[in-house]
This record gives sequence, C-alpha cells and structure tokens, in this order.
Amino acid sequence: MTEHANHGDGAQVNTGTSGEPAEAAAIPELVIISGMSGAGRSTAAKCLEDLGWFVVDNLPPALIPTMVDLGARSQGNVARIAVVVDVRGRRFFDNLRESLADLAAKNVKRRVLFLEASDDALVRRFESVRRPHPLQGDGRIVDGIAAERDLLRELRGDADLVIDTSSLNVHELRAKMDAQFAGEEEPELRATVMSFGYKYGLPVDADLVVDCRFLPNPHWVPELRPFTGLNEEVSSYVFNQPGAKEFLDRYAELLQLIAAGYRREGKRYVTIAVGCTGGKHRSVAMSERLAPRLAAEGVETVIVHRDMGRE
Repeated sequence: MTEHANHGDGAQVNTGTSGEPAEAAAIPELVIISGMSGAGRSTAAKCLEDLGWFVVDNLPPALIPTMVDLGARSQGNVARIAVVVDVRGRRFFDNLRESLADLAAKNVKRRVLFLEASDDALVRRFESVRRPHPLQGDGRIVDGIAAERDLLRELRGDADLVIDTSSLNVHELRAKMDAQFAGEEEPELRATVMSFGYKYGLPVDADLVVDCRFLPNPHWVPELRPFTGLNEEVSSYVFNQPGAKEFLDRYAELLQLIAAGYRREGKRYVTIAVGCTGGKHRSVAMSERLAPRLAAEGVETVIVHRDMGRE
C-alpha cells in the first residue's frame, strides 16, 4: 500500500511500505494573467514565455487546476506556468473563483497579474487596429469596455499585481515585467513608491495613496521652482516644514504594520502613490525618503516619478 504524507507546503511525498520517502512531485509556480482587452495581456504573456515560463493562452478557468497537476507530473520540466484568462472565455469565467479556491486548498503558489488601462487609451488602441471590442456587440467600443470593467471588477480587486499600461509602450511594459518576474528569488514583498501630481490624476494601480499637499509648495519659492524634489535644496525645504519629518516617521511606522499584514495574506506587490499638486517637488522628495525606510524593513523597493518633467 502507498501512503501520502502532506508536509504542509502543498506537495505530497509518496512513501512505500518501508516508510522511506520517494521523490516528491514539485508543484509549479502559477501566474494568472488577466485584465482589460487591449491593455497588454499578450505582451505580458510573451514576456513570461521569453523568461522561460510555460504559457497557455485563453485556458478555461476550470482547467487551471488540471494544468497545474500536469505540470507537477512533468518531473520538473514545467516549473512555472502562466495562464491567460480573459473575456474571450466568458462562459467559463464564472469558474475562475472556484478554481482559485481549489488552488489555495492545494497550497499552490499562485499570483494574479491584472493589466489595466484608461478608457481613452483602450479606445485609441482598438481604433488603431480597426478591431471591435470582444464585448461591444452592436454597440460602441466604450460600451464593450464598460461591460468588461464590470465583469472584471472583482478579479481586479483580488489581483496581486496591477500594471497600468495607459502611458506605456511595448518596451516599457516588457521592462516592468522583467523587473517583477526575472529574478531568481521571489521577494516576500515588493513595493513601488510612485510620486505623482494630482492635476494629472490618481494612478489607477495605486494600492495606497499619500497626500503631501498639506506641506508648503516649493513651486512658490522662485529660486526652488525650476528644480525637482531630487534637488537637495528642495528636499531640505520640504522636510524643514512643520510636520514633514513627523509625517514621514508616522507613515513609515504605519507601512510596517501594513507590510506585515500583506505578508500574512500572501500579497507580494504593493504600489504606494505619493502625491502633490504637480508631482515635481513635495511628492518626489517624500518618495525619495520613504523608499529607503521600506527597504530597511526588507521590502524590495522601486521608485518611480510618474509626472516629474511633465511641466
């Protein structure tokens, strides 16, 4: 008789009658790629394929656990699987949550990557290739986009990583994918600290938003106006204002609590958006000070200044 001993990491170790362990089946790592049509799912999938992932496009969600089981039987030949799930398989889409629950019960290491873009960007992309949106039917492209957003709303909320491609070209999206998935070791938690300007709109992929507009604006200091928050004089001006250093200290402490909770919940990616009016002075200076605090806590951190240089 063959017995199965579960060692808590999702892999089953086969043992013979002698009790000696046989070779364990390695459960593949899984990434589910989804998001808005036209937001770059195909590019993201091709990037993972180039990085050595086994990629399956438009797999019905109900078959994802079967795909993982087949990978586990491949004797290590299929160690990383990426599955593209989108509205082309909409009659199967309701099964996705059940499949995710099945994967969680098996302790499969899985991540959900969601590709996002603004309505304007998506409309331009569909018009440029003269193709209809898969959900527009007899309506307009914007009708299809609205229907898709509604269908994917819950999945977007559950996503581990959201990438907004509205202002990204193909090469920039590939660079973001490489930064997130090319590493040999997957960090416990990776953070993007992004400065932005409120006058250009909130980042749609932000998990947390920090508002620095309570601090005096260096824009109104003539000798500081031409510079950015990367300039030492601008940074000193910002952090010499009442409450600036205290705010940084308190928010860094709050992020320690949040990071610990994210780790417990298995969330691996977080985008912290730090905003001021134009995204040039205060938010840049605050981001540059906040990111090292996170890094000191073991969070792999990347700084992005979204709107710096737009003026």
